[in-house]
Amino acid sequence: MDNNLPVDLLHWSLAILPLVLLLLMLVVFKWSGGRSGWIAMAIATLIGFFMYEAPLDNLAVGFGKGLWEAFFILLVVWFALLLYHATDESGSFKVIREKIQDHSQNYLFIVLGFGWVFASFLQGVAGFGVPIAVVAPLLLGIGVKPVAAIIIPLIGHAWANMFGTLGVGWIATVNTVQIDNEALTLILTGILLWIPNIIGGLMICWLFARWKGIKEGFLAVIIISLIHGGGQLAIVAFNPELSTFIPAILAVGALFLLSKRKQYSEKSELEDETDILYDTDSKEEGKPDISLHKAFMPYYVLTGLSVVFLGIQPIQNFLDQFQFGFSFPAVETGYGFEMEAEDPYSPIAPLTHPGFYLLVSFIFAYFWYKYLGLSHKNTAKNIFSGMKENALGASLAITGFLTMTMIMENSGQTNVLALGIADVSPPAVYVALANVMGIIGAFMTSSNTSSNVLFAPLHGSVVNSMESLSMSLVIAAQSTGGAIGNVISPASIVLGTSTTNILGRESEVYKVTLTFVLIAGVLVSGVAVLMHYII
Repeated sequence: MDNNLPVDLLHWSLAILPLVLLLLMLVVFKWSGGRSGWIAMAIATLIGFFMYEAPLDNLAVGFGKGLWEAFFILLVVWFALLLYHATDESGSFKVIREKIQDHSQNYLFIVLGFGWVFASFLQGVAGFGVPIAVVAPLLLGIGVKPVAAIIIPLIGHAWANMFGTLGVGWIATVNTVQIDNEALTLILTGILLWIPNIIGGLMICWLFARWKGIKEGFLAVIIISLIHGGGQLAIVAFNPELSTFIPAILAVGALFLLSKRKQYSEKSELEDETDILYDTDSKEEGKPDISLHKAFMPYYVLTGLSVVFLGIQPIQNFLDQFQFGFSFPAVETGYGFEMEAEDPYSPIAPLTHPGFYLLVSFIFAYFWYKYLGLSHKNTAKNIFSGMKENALGASLAITGFLTMTMIMENSGQTNVLALGIADVSPPAVYVALANVMGIIGAFMTSSNTSSNVLFAPLHGSVVNSMESLSMSLVIAAQSTGGAIGNVISPASIVLGTSTTNILGRESEVYKVTLTFVLIAGVLVSGVAVLMHYII
């Protein structure tokens, strides 16, 4: 860490100002993501230029990196919108909603299945926003109201962020900082990640029908959480890359067994009490005469492609060879804070990018539904006009968020934010705040992986200078915070509001997701402090 950075109350307060204002604009003032993101970016730029002595070339490089990071996410947004509108135009969501009741008429169980189990499975294999982009529209299609359809997969897949996408978060972390006891770090991370997992399941039940929902769904939540959290903990020290993927698959299988129970196969009285569903008794008008499997076929294709090309390591390694990205020069601030040149910076491997599988699934969906006779002369026009209508606002918002993040990183604001926390924290407090820093990092970058890459080197420096502080525990707390923080990352929430056609209503999502982050964050920090004294 560069000691020339101005780590004082004034500069620390200015460093956190863009993040605080961004939350206020989104949650309190209820401004759109695009407006909020670009205002926050402008404020971060002014602070960087005038208070952090970041010259224009430094800010320009940060802005360019932010655009590139945003492009990565927007590929998921654009192609997910195409898949959603293709499915919607065919009428297949009506079929999915009605036919899925052949397997279970218990809507709480169905919501847990899609929003927690299937979302976690998608995070285990694909990640990068796919659980939100796919599951939120599916929940909408089966009768869940839009805001709830976004919140449920956000909190449902949070636990899977660190070791999902075949362990990319862990791989990036060990490449960023030296960890002496990797096995202990993995075990501690697995223990802490179990907390947001079970809270996620219980909170979905709470959203459905408060305490009655928790009572009805309790057995399913405990069984699935034992598979998710317990399975990950059992596997993670031996194979972190598959420690989320394998339990997520097993949990899908457990769903089918649970659906055989009368408790979860029959309709309950909660459907009449919940306020997150539309009228589930009404018959869909104009429903195509096709089977559930035919209606769901594009999502089978998406799942199959992801498992084969991302889940089989030799195939993924081969496809990862084809990458492209831009080069960015080294830049420095007046305080001597340097960012090294990168050639290329954060390259995209198009054949393993989740957007590619969404695009292939959309193309398949278009021709598949046409083959089934579910298209009309305006189908293509309606699909692309629907996509265009939602994509513009989402693109503006996500570029604003990510350019703000990279400008803050390039100008040293992010490091001052972290160093300020470290300077005033004794070991036990620092362990708790490492989790908070993980949440902040994921909020800024919309990525558990990026949060760890951002702050793990700082944690390494602090551990080396602070006695009785465990590197394994600090990284575990940081990693769990990164998983939790994804729930409130503006880019993830805008991804949900764009794919459910409610852009501008992000504040309604934040009301619940901030509660989840507060509960999970406090519990994880508390358990981490207990671990500190035990270790």
